[in-house]
Amino acid sequence: MIRSLLIGSLGFAAVSVLAFSVWAFGGRWFHFPGGELTMYAVIAVVFLGLSGLVLGRLVQGERAIARFYGAFLPAFLAYAVLWCLAWFLVKGRTGEWVGSLAGSLAFAAVVHARLGRLNTFAWSGLIVFVAHSLGYFIGGEWMYGVLEHGLADLKKPQVALAAKLGWGLFYGLGFGAGIGAAFHHAQRDGRSNHDATSTNEPS
Repeated sequence: MIRSLLIGSLGFAAVSVLAFSVWAFGGRWFHFPGGELTMYAVIAVVFLGLSGLVLGRLVQGERAIARFYGAFLPAFLAYAVLWCLAWFLVKGRTGEWVGSLAGSLAFAAVVHARLGRLNTFAWSGLIVFVAHSLGYFIGGEWMYGVLEHGLADLKKPQVALAAKLGWGLFYGLGFGAGIGAAFHHAQRDGRSNHDATSTNEPS
């Protein structure tokens, strides 16, 4: 479990900083109608494309990276769609909480459906929700605090970059820990189900 938490948290943090770089360095390129949604789509592509390279070790056994992507891609897409719907439809802090809850539960459900048993996803979903929310909201506090009070002797453009990339770091550390926990629990439940089935088979 500790290994999965560390791989998930540190690995996804690195990917998250790169993904948030799209916003930090290229946000001005998306100032057109529908640009915000386009930017989110580009960020999602970065997450989807790079995560397997650093998080593939979360899956045990043969074809680990392929099996990781087989679970992570649909899980992250489900999370991203629900998050965006909550953000654009509910809006504000309420939308963020709704997106975090719905997205986290959907992520855990898909991972369990692909690697374990769907009916055991609730505990993983709760862990993902707590970890994701901590990372996301602490990151948000970091960003707005840095933007308001500055950071050392950095100039305004540098402060803005540090604020946004810092949010990406905290978000990645939190959500990554949840991802690691979800993959760990799903595979443990999957093995338990396989062992129980094997035990009940006639010799």
